[in-house]
Amino acid sequence: MSSTGSGLRIQGDDNLQSMIVGTVMRKIKSRTWKKQRYFRLQEDCMTIWYKSKKTGNTHSTFSVSDVEAVREGHQSEVLLSIADEFPPDRCFTLVFRGRRGNLDLVADSADEAQSWIKGMRKLIENLENMGDSEKLDQWIGDWFKKADKNNDGRMNFQEVRVLLKMMNVEMNEHHAHRLFMMADKSQTGSLEDDEFVLFYKMLTQREDVLRVFQEYSGDGQKLSLSDLEEFLREEQLEDVDVVQQLAMELIERYEPSDTAKTLKAMSIDGFLIYLMSPVGSVFRPRQQNLYQDMNQPLCHYFISSSHNTYLMEDQLRGPSSVEGYIRALKRGCRCVEVDCWDGTNGEPIVYHGHTFTSKILFKDVVSTLGKYAFKVSEYPVILSMENHCSVEQQRVMAHHLNTILGDKLLKSTLDRKIPISFPSPEELKGKILLKGKKIGGLEDSLSGLMEPEDTLTGEVSDEDEAAEIDEDNLHSNSLRRRAKKSKQRLSKELSDCVVYCKSVHFSSFKHSRMHSKFYEISSFTESKARKLLREAGAEFVLHNARQLTRVYPSGLRTDSSNFNPQEMWNTGTQIVALNFQTAGLEMDLNDGLFSQNGGCGYVLKPEYMRRLDKRFDPEVPQNRDGYQPLSFCIQVISAQQLPKVNIKESSVVDPFVRVEIHGVPLDQAKQETRYIDNNGFNPVWYDTLRFTIHAPELALVRFVVEDYDKASRNDFVGQYTLPFSCIQQGYRHIHLLSRDGTSIHPASLFVHLRVTKLV
Repeated sequence: MSSTGSGLRIQGDDNLQSMIVGTVMRKIKSRTWKKQRYFRLQEDCMTIWYKSKKTGNTHSTFSVSDVEAVREGHQSEVLLSIADEFPPDRCFTLVFRGRRGNLDLVADSADEAQSWIKGMRKLIENLENMGDSEKLDQWIGDWFKKADKNNDGRMNFQEVRVLLKMMNVEMNEHHAHRLFMMADKSQTGSLEDDEFVLFYKMLTQREDVLRVFQEYSGDGQKLSLSDLEEFLREEQLEDVDVVQQLAMELIERYEPSDTAKTLKAMSIDGFLIYLMSPVGSVFRPRQQNLYQDMNQPLCHYFISSSHNTYLMEDQLRGPSSVEGYIRALKRGCRCVEVDCWDGTNGEPIVYHGHTFTSKILFKDVVSTLGKYAFKVSEYPVILSMENHCSVEQQRVMAHHLNTILGDKLLKSTLDRKIPISFPSPEELKGKILLKGKKIGGLEDSLSGLMEPEDTLTGEVSDEDEAAEIDEDNLHSNSLRRRAKKSKQRLSKELSDCVVYCKSVHFSSFKHSRMHSKFYEISSFTESKARKLLREAGAEFVLHNARQLTRVYPSGLRTDSSNFNPQEMWNTGTQIVALNFQTAGLEMDLNDGLFSQNGGCGYVLKPEYMRRLDKRFDPEVPQNRDGYQPLSFCIQVISAQQLPKVNIKESSVVDPFVRVEIHGVPLDQAKQETRYIDNNGFNPVWYDTLRFTIHAPELALVRFVVEDYDKASRNDFVGQYTLPFSCIQQGYRHIHLLSRDGTSIHPASLFVHLRVTKLV
């Protein structure tokens, strides 16, 4: 086990050498908060250590694996605010995964900044290129260093006992001592590097996997080619036509023993590596790539959508930031929101009106959109605009949109003819579509009937979310008063930027069916959408087969909490806008739905939700053509290396697993395993959970691990959510994610999954 754990060569790399020596840099939080900190890369090349020059021994650390990217120069709002004080060649930003805030730093010289920029990028690249076995070695190495309290490179039995607690395992002392003595080959009473690896392997021996292996092994020692083929065919339900070729590929790819490879066989080690790999995971690899037809009209897709994208925290006092757009777009979001108000010096600003949230410039939002819109996905981005500006500042907005976005902004229909339906995501690749009010219709602007001085008098925005508390809680009188106050003129320049997404007030489904154009889009609060779903679910689905709909959180959600998006997807609503900054079940479902199809932010709706000649009612899914209910059986076998959730050193997790089905109301269900006392390291259940699925194309499956507590609320440990239609059957590992949606490697669940048709 090398000191870096990753085989990274430090010798000869001046940048890494310099980082290990350490550097004093300024940590910047604002124009007025600039503090000196001493930063150093630790010997493991995996951990950054830093401390204040004044606070004595207190220090902090973070892992290189937590860092997603390094931005050079003034590429954050904080660093831009001090641009007059520090030149860009001394500034850089570390961007963390998940929802953690950025770290903005200023070095004393351009050379020092470059050492850290290049060094961090090399460390990040090295981590990304690391194989699973190397990551495991790294993980073992990290534990060794944590437990080696006296830093002598050895571990005595007392240190091993402390380590077991840290690793989340409660073990009989006699058994632990027996393993320790077996691993202590040198008989020195302590474990060195290789001996510790041996101890770890004995500790982590997978009896559950060995049981499956021996069931299919002819001699109990190896899986011959025919043994492996039988396992892939009978258990993993792989396609019979490709099983032989697949078995050969798996041996070649995952078998570590050259002898076994020569025999065209797989050892228990190779079998475990295969089961832990992406091929052996619960998510079918083919569906993680772009696999859906992207040539359907835009309204036939669910679209990953953000609400009040500029907000980083709550809806009343929190900061507004362009970072909100960067983070949402990097998560594959394809519809972002902007609330525009008149600013000083003729420059429109963005913030949550009538609140104390901070303000940012509209032109900075547009610049950020231009830069980041297509980094993760090349499919179109919708900019949903809530416009409260004067005509003069609306013209400024139109100018910024045109000059900053250039050809990326869609300014006309694709063929400049009057269309009868939406273009497809494929046709709109690389385009930004503005959603907002428009003077007249598409037909008028294309036929040249509009006069240049035409302006529209009326409500500029249907959904003035800042002024709205919750429509259902307001009396009609106050609603009428608010409507009068909201009337505003619209500039032709801004109107012309709206093509396929004209915001209109919704009257009724009947009115829309008779009078609405396909490019007209209505927005509803979650409560209004629920009311429509209760009153006319099938009509709602039909409406969404023709037009776009946007649903956004209630104004009462001032804490930026979210509603459950599933009930809105059940109506075929495409733009279900969530507060991306708030982790939890709702964002897990959003991440789960959009984890398929290359993470491009577009997911094709089921065929029965796209048809105009048939009706689908989410309340009675059994009334649709081709209805076929399915039985879903999950055997939860075991978990591996669950993280500690309680910071007390003596505390060990008591884990249980909950499986949740999210879909049409008939499919909503959850079941739990027993809890296991004091074992977060390798708990074993063999508990079976069964569900019936009536609309599999709409269902999501969420696996949750929690720490049981009979006296208080259970603690969250990890989760994984995916579409039911993307599940691979058989023996599979589920690689758990944190509350933030980031990896908590090597934590996983081992399950057996089977889907069968119900007669």
